[in-house]
Amino acid sequence: MGAIGTTGAVLASCGAAAPGAKRTTQPAGPPSWDDLRAMFRLRPDRIHMAGMLFASHPTPVREAIEALRKQFDEDPVGAIEATLEKGFDDEVRRAVVGYTGGDIEGIALTDSTTMGLGLVYTGLRLAPGDEILTSEHDHFSSYGALAAASAKTGAKVRRVRLYDDGRTADTKAIVSALASAIGPATRVVALTWVHSCSGVKLPVRALADAIAVANAKRDAAHQILFCVDGVHGFGVEADRVEDLGCDVFIAGCHKWLFGPRGTGIVWGRPAAWQQIAHTIPAFEQVTFDAFLQGKELPATVSPARVFTPGGFHSVEHRYALPAAFALHQTLVPARVAARIHELGTHVKQALAGMKHVTLHTPMSPELSSGIICYEVAGLKPDVVVARLRAKNIITTNSPYQVSYARATPALFNTPAELDTMLAEIRALA
Repeated sequence: MGAIGTTGAVLASCGAAAPGAKRTTQPAGPPSWDDLRAMFRLRPDRIHMAGMLFASHPTPVREAIEALRKQFDEDPVGAIEATLEKGFDDEVRRAVVGYTGGDIEGIALTDSTTMGLGLVYTGLRLAPGDEILTSEHDHFSSYGALAAASAKTGAKVRRVRLYDDGRTADTKAIVSALASAIGPATRVVALTWVHSCSGVKLPVRALADAIAVANAKRDAAHQILFCVDGVHGFGVEADRVEDLGCDVFIAGCHKWLFGPRGTGIVWGRPAAWQQIAHTIPAFEQVTFDAFLQGKELPATVSPARVFTPGGFHSVEHRYALPAAFALHQTLVPARVAARIHELGTHVKQALAGMKHVTLHTPMSPELSSGIICYEVAGLKPDVVVARLRAKNIITTNSPYQVSYARATPALFNTPAELDTMLAEIRALA
């Protein structure tokens, strides 16, 4: 495997975070990557190279879910009183901000990235003549939510091309393309951190800085709101959300973070929440109290708290979410990022060396994360996926008008699995 350490290599008990980060040192996690792999019930007769799609629950998350499920099955009312009515959503919020930074009053809880995108974008306080600027590289969920926002408010949606080819994507060119596209009517910039169509990771901090320059020339009523779909960087990159520079960050927790399936978050700055209206009534004690007293909500209640959709969710999953954040904290986010980039770089270098393969994801970790997109000459992406699946190697292809085959090595993948996959791709020549 060359530069990739064996899965038995000892994990550091602590590590330095990325520049500007403020993560605290955590106790040691599993002593090796092999031990981490053993936490998952993944079928051993398959090589699972599609971890970016939907999480397998590791032991701590699975056990937390099972304990909560038992509690709710045995005494539903007592369990509600012990969790929802005791404000256990705030325990979840505390776990979130321990990982993202910020304050619990800026966190809304959702069931997925798509739910968060839909609620945020259709809740934007916009008017006819306003503009939402997005890119040509975003996901169907973003486009659908933005179209609904446009239909509701009369604001226009415009797409900008940030790069022509993922292989030659360049930070300065991406930032320049966005900065040049911002116009007087632009009120919202809606982008995706890591593109599942190409594997390109946008330089969010640099883009935020460019938006800040534009905002410096505007009055308070016309500031641009920067919203980011961050799901494919969340649980991969070591950056804390509060350091990225965006105003709103939307992500599901059931992908790279290995969180309970059906969980997600919206993180927002206080000023940003003032620009977003909620859609679904919240199940917060303060909302019930105001209703029973026939009063308006106190002005001190944070918009994020009211934004969290009410109703009963998959409570055993939502309340088990802190276990996923605790696991990643013990693994140390900087070590997680280093490992995923290490595995990904090995795969990209090998693919780039195959004459029948075209790699579409940047080689540099500055502009790539955990998703690797590629083409095999003469084979459609779905055929590549089917050929690999016939060998018990589970991958995906990107569901876009221009589709590529994808490999997404995760923390539970071993170096030997990567080499087996690469050998089968090599054999497709």
